[in-house]
Amino acid sequence: MQLRYVLPGLLLITSAFAADQTLVKFAGVTDPAKFPTSDAVVRIVKSRAGSALLLTTGTNQTWPGVTLPAPDGHWDLSPFSQVTVKVKNVGINRGTLNCRVDNPGADGTKNCLNGSLSLNPGQSDTLRVLLRRASDDKLGGRLFGLRGYPVAAGGAGTVNPSNITQILLFVSQPKEGHVFEVEELRATGDYTPPTAWTADADPFFPFIDTFGQYKHKDWPGKIHSLAELQQRREAEARELAAQSGPKDWDKYGGWAKGPKLAASGYFRTEKYRGKWWLVDPDGHLFFSHGIDCVRMIDTTPVEERTSWFADFPGEQPEFREFLGSGYALKGHYAGRSPKCFAFAAANLKRKYGSDWRPVYAEVIHQRLRSWGFNTIANWSDSGVFLMRRTPYTDTVGSHGARMIEGSEGYWGKFPDVFDPSFSNNVRQAMQAKQGGTANDPWCIGYFSDNEMSWGDETSLALGALKSPPDQAAKVEFIAGLKAKYGDIAKLNATWGASHNSWDALRESRGAPDIHKARADLTAFYTKSAETYFRTVRDAIKSVAPNQLYLGCRFAWVNDLADRAAAKYCDVISYNLYQRSVAGFKNPSSAKPLIIGEFHFGSLDRGMFHTGLVPVENQAARAKAYKEYVLGALKHPQFVGTHWFQWMDEPTTGRIYDEENYQIGFLDIADTPYLETITASREVGDKLYRHP
Repeated sequence: MQLRYVLPGLLLITSAFAADQTLVKFAGVTDPAKFPTSDAVVRIVKSRAGSALLLTTGTNQTWPGVTLPAPDGHWDLSPFSQVTVKVKNVGINRGTLNCRVDNPGADGTKNCLNGSLSLNPGQSDTLRVLLRRASDDKLGGRLFGLRGYPVAAGGAGTVNPSNITQILLFVSQPKEGHVFEVEELRATGDYTPPTAWTADADPFFPFIDTFGQYKHKDWPGKIHSLAELQQRREAEARELAAQSGPKDWDKYGGWAKGPKLAASGYFRTEKYRGKWWLVDPDGHLFFSHGIDCVRMIDTTPVEERTSWFADFPGEQPEFREFLGSGYALKGHYAGRSPKCFAFAAANLKRKYGSDWRPVYAEVIHQRLRSWGFNTIANWSDSGVFLMRRTPYTDTVGSHGARMIEGSEGYWGKFPDVFDPSFSNNVRQAMQAKQGGTANDPWCIGYFSDNEMSWGDETSLALGALKSPPDQAAKVEFIAGLKAKYGDIAKLNATWGASHNSWDALRESRGAPDIHKARADLTAFYTKSAETYFRTVRDAIKSVAPNQLYLGCRFAWVNDLADRAAAKYCDVISYNLYQRSVAGFKNPSSAKPLIIGEFHFGSLDRGMFHTGLVPVENQAARAKAYKEYVLGALKHPQFVGTHWFQWMDEPTTGRIYDEENYQIGFLDIADTPYLETITASREVGDKLYRHP
């Protein structure tokens, strides 16, 4: 789709991509021994592309695989952005193929780059390794508190693309054999260098302008003046009026011209012709195409950073309302609440005026419909979604409940679902929704918590045993063991333990032999997981019986937790930061699924970090977005995809955990990324007409 309109001051850059370069040709290879192997067998076979390498890996070594050396000693891949491997899993087991791209001296960590791809049996896809050739530069410690920094040439996690000596294909720590068919290895994509370099200016400080943008470089879409910011408001208003959104949607964003199903007055799920769908309140098929954090505005620390900012707006009376403080969980400011500023909010006030909040809320709903979205997803501003113009999701949490003290995880410990504080807090959180989102037809349903520390299939039980004697989960676990074994000696015999009594086990903070105690550990894990989901389900349904329980947004999950979710959730949710979900499988395959978070980002628009899934530039970002959502649309279980997030994070990092990702549909100055918006409009047009 061509752009109908280009915002003033925003140049669209197009360039001819370098012709792809085939790196290894399998046609005509008569002696596969030219490709060294480790606990693997290779042979050349016929394929749809002509010839392919069939890689069969064993289980005797840590990294069984094959090495593909450069035919002339090295490849010069300087013009390219990535190495791609077209691969098919032709074995009987789901497997993850890893690809390592080497410079001389590569050891798996240094002088190399890695990528991976998980495939189900029979599934084909493309494995990508981005040729990262720049590293973060902290300027001797003068830059701090960021996830990504302005870059300097070379360093860890990078390669010299002009001297790639070999490519390795392997599996990691396999417990079973795998067979992959590799059709082609190519260097593809035109390399786009990062915008920000620490050698851009001398002196480097200040390096952030009054709008919160990187100061020392220009790029398409960058704001240069207040007048330009306000001109874009007027221009976009005309564009949104001209492109009001898909024509075949009803007021909720469901398929008005599609099949008419039973209308319940609320969102529900139904399997229709072999595929799961949401059904909107009017009975139309609905796929939840949404964005997280709509009008949620991040603040960035300014304390200890006075020299970073030019013409700092926080010193101006009209913007002092955006000064404040915020709690830092991780990083340089961890455990503190330093002074912060919201550049994004200041820019919105500049752009839309002193009454920017209601004015901007109207613009948001116009944008969403125009861009092909029908859902305001998690962590969004209630002042926007309670306008009831766009369907939305809400969340309920267990914040404040006692945690399992012996548990651990990236975002913190796991709540003790057997402690009364857990059920009390969830019930109170849900009761607070009365008169707001509860029983609102525009509310699709509720997520609970987020990216919890589910660990492996024994982690919650082990966490309970490592906790103090009064931990409710520990008391519950031991009560169950006592009921099963009766005599502590019988438990000791099974576990290979030496506890003198049940009281001694309760006082102990140690862990048993996982293999010997596994049956009991996994049984208690299942009990814990089911208690979590049942308690939350009951709390939601007691207040909003007609709304959906959308799960807990799994980031790290195991089969036991997934099956527990399937038992009590209406929809199971995952945050899936990967290139594609077209072949995604979960153990509880009978339930509908929704993606709570995904994103792609690049370094070509003045930001310092790509986010969790990097791509080479904005064109590649738009392409990745389109392919991801269309892959979910074709999947029989997915009923929605929610992009994280509405706006880029602050250039100098959000206070909570230092993230400064280029992951928005808008930059910090409220300028849309037109490439990605074009892709989302195309997806919106195809939402109910995809193949």
